[in-house]
Amino acid sequence: MDKHLFKNLPGKYKNAYRDYYTNQNLASVRVGSVIFLVLNVVIRALYFIFPLSLTRAENFPEFDITNWVFMASALVFYIISNFLIDEFRKNKKTTAIMSLFVFSFSLYIILCGMFSSFIATANPRNALTLYLISLTVISILCVFEYYETIILIIAVELLFTSLLIHSHTDPTEMIYNQMVSIILLGGFYLISRYFFSYKANYWMQVNEIREKNLEIERGSEFKSQLLGTVAHDLRNPIAAVETLAMMMEMEDIDADTQDTLNLMKASCIRARTIIDDLLESARNENSVEFITAKTELNTLLRNNIEGWKIQQEAKNIIELISSISPVYAQINHEKFTRVLDNLIGNALKFSKEKSKIEVFLSKRNQQIIIEVKDRGLGIPKDMLPIIFIPFSKAGRTGLKGEQSTGLGLSIVKQIIEKHNGKIEVESEVGKGSTFRIVLPEVEIRDLLIGD
Repeated sequence: MDKHLFKNLPGKYKNAYRDYYTNQNLASVRVGSVIFLVLNVVIRALYFIFPLSLTRAENFPEFDITNWVFMASALVFYIISNFLIDEFRKNKKTTAIMSLFVFSFSLYIILCGMFSSFIATANPRNALTLYLISLTVISILCVFEYYETIILIIAVELLFTSLLIHSHTDPTEMIYNQMVSIILLGGFYLISRYFFSYKANYWMQVNEIREKNLEIERGSEFKSQLLGTVAHDLRNPIAAVETLAMMMEMEDIDADTQDTLNLMKASCIRARTIIDDLLESARNENSVEFITAKTELNTLLRNNIEGWKIQQEAKNIIELISSISPVYAQINHEKFTRVLDNLIGNALKFSKEKSKIEVFLSKRNQQIIIEVKDRGLGIPKDMLPIIFIPFSKAGRTGLKGEQSTGLGLSIVKQIIEKHNGKIEVESEVGKGSTFRIVLPEVEIRDLLIGD
């Protein structure tokens, strides 16, 4: 923690921190004036109920007067502090009047403690408790610049000397009392500056964190916009290449040319997959509206699997195993279809031909469980914690050379979480992987009410 015993904050923070602590000071004055008022009201009540129980109070007319003054002044400070707090909320700026008001309240509270010590006994060395308490309270509650603290100490010392002279203290006692006061004021300065440093460092750290968060948010927004723009603009040239390859296939070509065209089309498909991942990642980070509808999951899963069977031309066995029908969930059809495509696509990518891919649908404790299980390569244990992190090292090339963007599973996780669900994975190298989606169920009575 940086110490600010005899220095201000750097210029970058000085004015902003002064505005911050002035508002805090005004709030402290308001609370302090209420507490001070209550204390004096209690003392007044005790004075009426038990007048003789207050030590020597009946011998000091000053007690009666100061008690009424303390109550009235506390009420005045409370009213003014409310007014200045309202002014600060309107303008968000510190004024000289606000600083002077806080300084006056601090000086007043210290003077009250000091004067109460003189009332208790003519020799304040024997009753410095109230003086010490008032100094400690102000050093903790109120924040001052170092020069303001020095001015406050000088003013307090002059008032203390005036009270000593007024009480006709002999020279020897006056020296002793002055030494005690100087020690207390020295402690007051150190405590005050310590709390100034502590609060200032805390405030600067919070502001630096806030600034970093804003920079991160701006950077993330810019990255998402850039990804979306680049991915969108890449679609046209890739589509042009794919169209050109298809047009060339319409002509009479030899086997080598056909292999080249097949390679071109496969490259276009991979490039389009990468573009889709980039666009989906950008949309998931920026999208605010997420519309869902009550959907029967058996039908959704069955249709998705049939599409994969047609696409795969029976190279792999994809099977739906359901233990519940019907079962409903709130689903965004477009995005959830992408989740299924990604998980089934990954299972196929890391499984040998004719290997079975199983999709299980079940229910447990009012939650819907969807599991995609393969018997492929499996995922190493050290990769499991990072497979849902964008652009992580968990991305691997498939058995047939399929490339990975490192975005697919992170997109899946984002979409599932937007469905108020979660995704888990279990895997063993050489034995396959199981991705488990957990979703909240929509009950039949909810469907009836909704309809």
